[in-house]
Amino acid sequence: MSETKQEVRSVNQKVATAEEIDWAVAKAHYENLKSKKPRPPKPKYAVTIAVSSRTLFDMTGERKIFEEQGLEKYVEYQQDHENEPLKPGPAFPFVKALMTVNERLRTLYPDSEELFDIVLMTNNHAQVGVRLMNSINHYDLTIERFCMTGGQSPIGYLKAYLTNLYLSKDSKKVLEAIEEGIAAAIMFNPDMETELSDTQLRVAFDGDAVIFSDESEIIVKKHGLDTFFEHEKQHENKPLAQGPLKCFLEALGKLQKKFYAKNERLNCPIRTFLVTARSAASSGARVLKTLRSWGLEIDEALFLAGAPKGPLLQKIRPHIFFDDQMFHIEGAKEMGTISAHVPYGIGQKYNKGELIQQPEKQQK
Repeated sequence: MSETKQEVRSVNQKVATAEEIDWAVAKAHYENLKSKKPRPPKPKYAVTIAVSSRTLFDMTGERKIFEEQGLEKYVEYQQDHENEPLKPGPAFPFVKALMTVNERLRTLYPDSEELFDIVLMTNNHAQVGVRLMNSINHYDLTIERFCMTGGQSPIGYLKAYLTNLYLSKDSKKVLEAIEEGIAAAIMFNPDMETELSDTQLRVAFDGDAVIFSDESEIIVKKHGLDTFFEHEKQHENKPLAQGPLKCFLEALGKLQKKFYAKNERLNCPIRTFLVTARSAASSGARVLKTLRSWGLEIDEALFLAGAPKGPLLQKIRPHIFFDDQMFHIEGAKEMGTISAHVPYGIGQKYNKGELIQQPEKQQK
């Protein structure tokens, strides 16, 4: 048995070595080519953000052609208009902010590959790729990696790129990604435009069922607030389980620490916000102690005790706000916040606190 284990280890080491050699060869090839554009980092070092074409660009009109006239007419239209740049979509400001962080990181750490790596993950036909590439070049976006899956599931590619966050407008693909343990969210356009920072990436998170699991939210929904407050007091020193976006917050924290190490904490181009409906006195301590137990920091924590999130988010002006409940998403986007719905947990069964009537299952 011991000889077999040693053989397996030897094979794994050879595979890892071969992979390192492949990357080294590819990197050397790229470095020998003259280009003003920075090289994409290795996936295993990068914080990889995968965005769909419909989140990066506004493809509302094109989508209508696809739905009403079919794939062939859609592809034909895209080819006929491939020299016309697509308009920015909801993820566009977020992507620009990621690029700003990368510029600062490259200044401080010229040889480091711990950077954001933006991947265009689209189920578009490959022939549509020319218009997407032309649009990316038009806006001078640093997106070198494309996956055009032709309608197939992107999950395998997301895993191959070690994706830290996947943003899409397709709820089925987002659900599939979350079920596979990949941080993902459905993006929405804000109802009005808001001026955002061009020097700092701002990311706002809800707490329960986003950074944390929905275990506490289940108690609220099933037993009410008084039982919830009592439960949180009793379990104040017990860390909450992680939610679907905990790993993304962790990845942001890893990059923040690179700035702190260069004495750039006060000038850090990444700022994170916790915007939760919890009340501070009754249920806030467990949240902060959980983050502490994970070794994670949050720059600003806002406990709203059930108050609407829209007005506070309007002051924060995040490039993206994550929440698991659609009524918070709707309130945020009404006031100009770019929002992303995380379809996870018990909150999906409720709307504004009321249980959504589930269709009865037919007996076979």
